[in-house]
Amino acid sequence: MSSGLDETLRAAVHELADEVGPAADLAGRAIGRGRRLRRRRRATVALGTLAAVVAVVLPFALLRPQPAARPTAPTTPAATASPTRLATPGANWTAGPLVLPGGWVVTRAQAKGGSGSGFLLDRARGRYVATDRYDGIYPAPTGSLVAVRDEARPRQVGLIDVSSGATHWYEVGRALSVPRWSPDGRRLLFTTYQLDHFGFIVMGTDGTRKTHRMTGYAGCSDYCDFTWSRDGREVVLPQTGGEHDEARRDARRGVQLFSADDGRPTRLVPIPGDPSGPWAWSPDGKLVVVQGREEPLLVETATGRTVNPLPSAEAVWVSDDRLLYRRPLGQGDFTLADPTGRELVRQPLPKELISLEVLIAPR
Repeated sequence: MSSGLDETLRAAVHELADEVGPAADLAGRAIGRGRRLRRRRRATVALGTLAAVVAVVLPFALLRPQPAARPTAPTTPAATASPTRLATPGANWTAGPLVLPGGWVVTRAQAKGGSGSGFLLDRARGRYVATDRYDGIYPAPTGSLVAVRDEARPRQVGLIDVSSGATHWYEVGRALSVPRWSPDGRRLLFTTYQLDHFGFIVMGTDGTRKTHRMTGYAGCSDYCDFTWSRDGREVVLPQTGGEHDEARRDARRGVQLFSADDGRPTRLVPIPGDPSGPWAWSPDGKLVVVQGREEPLLVETATGRTVNPLPSAEAVWVSDDRLLYRRPLGQGDFTLADPTGRELVRQPLPKELISLEVLIAPR
């Protein structure tokens, strides 16, 4: 045996001698205990060496930047719940107001351009009546008044009180846009496209009117229609943001607002598109739906930042966080969505209205 083995064996024998009880095979047990002691000593030396290595390496490891995490496989987003699809109105839908998701109602349906027969909501009687007499029918968003256009009277607009049947015609001017009702249903807005005095006309329901002329086209070179603001105190005109291009819709640098009372410019809102009317502006004024250069957009009014695209620029805010619009594809169902574009409810239209232009308003 080597001197190391002798020493280990002696230590094992002394240890065993101290234990209580007889040992049948003292030498065999001593040799086994010696082997275990050698293994312990080797492990102790190995651990000491490892601790020294760690002590040297660890400070450097702490100073190195952590390696980039391995990219995880893209996760499939959770499937968006399908919107609730309401039943198609039955054959007797004309017997009562056609209520849409969000509580708004269909007030008029007519062929685009105004020709042909259509349907008009008689609010006083709570039902729809067939219409085929006028070239354009524009019910007020509230009350019983309806504005009408007749190609035989190009300079006039008619106001019909559906509840009483009374009709009055008023002289407005030439080269006019379609009439646009103020949100409270008390005034009508017209864009006048005369080269010598482009501008807008505000007319009360008694026929009194104010004409406000602009210098040139007041910063607009394409789709230059005045529309109402959400509160009806101002009118809105898009502002061209670059060179006019006949091949595509002009870029916008914002919209200019004017006082509806005296025609003076009030403020410029830096939104990159055209709002369709007063209901395109959110109730708190922070967001607005516009027709952008390429597609409909939901944008912030303060910055013009695009929040997200939308299927339709004709969307209206029916509440603080709900939009209602007609889907541009398929059969044109009306859809209630949140501001992210997530569809919540779809309402099919009666078959008689699918091919018609539909106007809606608060109930």
